[in-house]
Amino acid sequence: MTITRTLAVAALLSAALPALAQLTSQPQLKIDPANRTLTVTANGSVTAEPEVAILHIGFETQPGNAKAVYADGANTSNAIIAALKQAGIADSAIRSESQYLSRDYSTKQHLFKLTQQWTVKTTPARAAEVLDTAITAGANNSGQIDWTVKDERALEEQALDKAAARTRENAAVLAKSMGVRLGTLIYVSNQLSSPMFPRPMMQALSMARGAEAAPPLAIEPQKVGRDATVYAVFAIE
Repeated sequence: MTITRTLAVAALLSAALPALAQLTSQPQLKIDPANRTLTVTANGSVTAEPEVAILHIGFETQPGNAKAVYADGANTSNAIIAALKQAGIADSAIRSESQYLSRDYSTKQHLFKLTQQWTVKTTPARAAEVLDTAITAGANNSGQIDWTVKDERALEEQALDKAAARTRENAAVLAKSMGVRLGTLIYVSNQLSSPMFPRPMMQALSMARGAEAAPPLAIEPQKVGRDATVYAVFAIE
């Protein structure tokens, strides 16, 4: 009987842990007749058409001895950057992410490969064209695109305004429904986040030499979004 009761208590504590973890970021309110408060949580979401496309451009060489691989990689690296600049991409829009010469463990031979990655900013309308230019020049490990706006803070403020307005509206409706009058605001907090859109993994892309050039990919820009959550505690009269 004692063992069964102990297990039951342990199970109850385990079930309560997630709920306690969620409440740690919010104030612990004492519930009694003297504490007359009303708590409301509301969400606000906004979306906008993207104004900037951030392309992840890169390449990976075939395995070989370190010296030859480095020379091959240097040629490819410079060819990609030259092609991007010739396409009108400014120096300030190209930023290095990573570059490294590493051992290739896919075979037992003592071989190496060179990998390099950049981010390239352009307009959404030119995303497919710029990606095609880079891949044609040798960027065989490319494809991921991050879509954003020029003023991300403004988008976040819009989401917060929407969530705050919804919080006040919900509080007023709830107070009226419960037969009390909404008082002053006691506490408020907020949380911002970006909606998670599915992003395909970057895949190695190669173009056979001498093959007929394919048209650029059909890329449709994704909308940019921000989510805000507002938690508020009001006094009630």
